[in-house]
Amino acid sequence: MDTMRTYDDLENLVKNHYQNPDLALLRKAYERADAAHAKVMRLTGQPYITHPLAVAYRLAEMGLHMNVVAAGLLHDVLEDSGITEDEMRADFGDDITTLVLSVTKLKHAVHYRGEERYAENMRKMFLAMASDVRVVFMKFADRLHNLQTLYGQPKHKQLRIARESLEIYAPIAGRLGMSEIKGELEDGAFAYILPKEFERVKEIMDVKVRERGAQVSRIIDQTEKLISVSRILNFQVYGRVKRLYSLYKKMLRYGDDIEKIYDLIAIRVIVTSVEECYAVLGMVHQRWRPLPGRIKDYIAQPKPNGYQSLHTTIFADDKTIVEFQIRTREMHELAEYGVAAHWRYKEDGTRDVQNMRWMEELMLIQKELESKKDFMEQLEIMKIDVFKDRIFVFTPKGDVIDLPEGATPVDFAYAIHSQIGNKCTSAKVNDVVRNLDITLHSGDIVEIVTDKNRRGPNPDWSKFVKTRYAKGKIRDATKSSVRIWLSGMLKSKEEPSKKK
Repeated sequence: MDTMRTYDDLENLVKNHYQNPDLALLRKAYERADAAHAKVMRLTGQPYITHPLAVAYRLAEMGLHMNVVAAGLLHDVLEDSGITEDEMRADFGDDITTLVLSVTKLKHAVHYRGEERYAENMRKMFLAMASDVRVVFMKFADRLHNLQTLYGQPKHKQLRIARESLEIYAPIAGRLGMSEIKGELEDGAFAYILPKEFERVKEIMDVKVRERGAQVSRIIDQTEKLISVSRILNFQVYGRVKRLYSLYKKMLRYGDDIEKIYDLIAIRVIVTSVEECYAVLGMVHQRWRPLPGRIKDYIAQPKPNGYQSLHTTIFADDKTIVEFQIRTREMHELAEYGVAAHWRYKEDGTRDVQNMRWMEELMLIQKELESKKDFMEQLEIMKIDVFKDRIFVFTPKGDVIDLPEGATPVDFAYAIHSQIGNKCTSAKVNDVVRNLDITLHSGDIVEIVTDKNRRGPNPDWSKFVKTRYAKGKIRDATKSSVRIWLSGMLKSKEEPSKKK
């Protein structure tokens, strides 16, 4: 939905969510942007200033530092006005100017079409993340508002922007753990890429919300009463409706059987501490019978992107099935805004960047991509592997190998080196000899045993490996072995004829 924000909306949000915000900086940035975009209209018919205001508003909702919010207001100023980089630097400082320059370059550095455009966009997003992830937050805010106002664009641009949002921006948001942003990007793009499916899923969701709304409200009331008689003081209970694109993908998986989807409307409980999370889980299970196999502890074992929460699914009093998600406020902010939650600034201006190890992994990926001559081949690998849920597995020396969820020791071997994969004969996982087709998990220590006399990989490995890279190497090595075998057979047939 396209909501037009005003400067007063932005200032009120900042006053309510920030301690001692620099309102003078905010006003100065707004006035400069307003002057730069004066009398310019968007294709929607709205004044252009509504766009930077919407971008800044979203950045403020994410709780990012005021420099980022100000840069959001200014992000189109350098290209739309006579102000120079040096003038902006003199007025707003190095940090804000560098952010504006980075967003501008990310927007206009490429004019390719088709696969080349896709590849270059992907590369630039990774480069921006490695240099300053705040630039990517700004791009997300910019793209979200562009999706909200996409109705003003010609149809061919609608499809291009929507597909780019779904295939490039949304997966990166997911990798960064930003589920709220990812969901908005997917739903915004879904409406333009598959309009009929979008309307069908929306209608199904509307019906189910009407059917289950009263029931969920009763469970929320009952949950609030349960918690209120305990020692837990600060808590929040509310319903969460599933995103439309997420529902669409799940319906495809379940053959359109909506009754097999239990989290259409989930009940979310927000508390203060980890201890309270487990206490609430106990209360829920005492009141309602849990569904076997549906209790997931992502607090003790977080997802690779840092997501933490307790999930359980219960049988309600009327025998319908309802999912609960229980987490702390900190976990909730991380679940909604992912890595952006770590970039909130403390009062002294220092960055809170705990749990950022995975950022080093992203930097390594983009550096590797820069060095590859055949980028499109690497892109195909990335599209399949990088944006799945990840696991982090260790070599005996402590090196981290980043793999997709469900990867096997053979995937691990090829990730180290193609010859390690081709020559591997067995694997030790946590010092225990295991089959090559077992599923690895985050934290496993894997040692690959090789045989230098082995001719090549077993073609059957292709049936269970998960990475495209491993499949490709197995296929190439198998073809090579067949060629060598055929060559040997032909020679052996020729030799007797020479003796005659």
